[in-house]
Amino acid sequence: MNTSLMQYIKNSSLPVTLAATGLLFFTAPSFANDIDPPNTLLNVQHQWAQCQYQSENEDIKESCLEALVDSTQTLSTNSPQNTELKVWLAINKSTLAGAKGGLGALSLVKESKVLLEQAIKENPTVLDGSAYTSLGSLYYQVPGWPLGFGDDDTAEKWLKQALSINPDGIDPNYFYADFLLQDGRTAEARRYFIHAKQAAPRPDRPLADKGRQLEIAQKMKEL
Repeated sequence: MNTSLMQYIKNSSLPVTLAATGLLFFTAPSFANDIDPPNTLLNVQHQWAQCQYQSENEDIKESCLEALVDSTQTLSTNSPQNTELKVWLAINKSTLAGAKGGLGALSLVKESKVLLEQAIKENPTVLDGSAYTSLGSLYYQVPGWPLGFGDDDTAEKWLKQALSINPDGIDPNYFYADFLLQDGRTAEARRYFIHAKQAAPRPDRPLADKGRQLEIAQKMKEL
């Protein structure tokens, strides 16, 4: 997920000029037709990491994420009982929202919120609590009422729930630390950033781990 998700919305004043999208000579692969079904989720995860951490510029990143959302939507529609794909469709939409910025991203995060809530109802521990991590992240990064649904108390509730399921994971520790940092609780934030930094590598997701570790290092400079 984009670590600066919706900060542009939260910090900007009306009216907001939406990010321009031009014709880009880039398309992400279509997963629906080109990959082995058992590897579908991993391919979605790999493509997310490529969009997030290897795009040459913001326009290419946005185009990459748009294609990925379309591909994941197709996969999820074709496999409606696959809760893992539902979570990743939500993650891809919220990451795209962060790349777009502005009020135009609000519909994407609202769609992401609905998908995550559905996933939690279907399987609360799906992907080691990733649905709770993502939902909590939305709640602290999205503006509050009347513009959005953001709420710090709810954010902390869901982020702690994610940690109860996966206490040593890099993502739940990172996002809870980021929440604490934004809440001014720097001593607590440092502890969770350090725990995230010490998380065991995920052999099947090296690019995502590398990108997250760089984000951890950057955040710790703010402490």
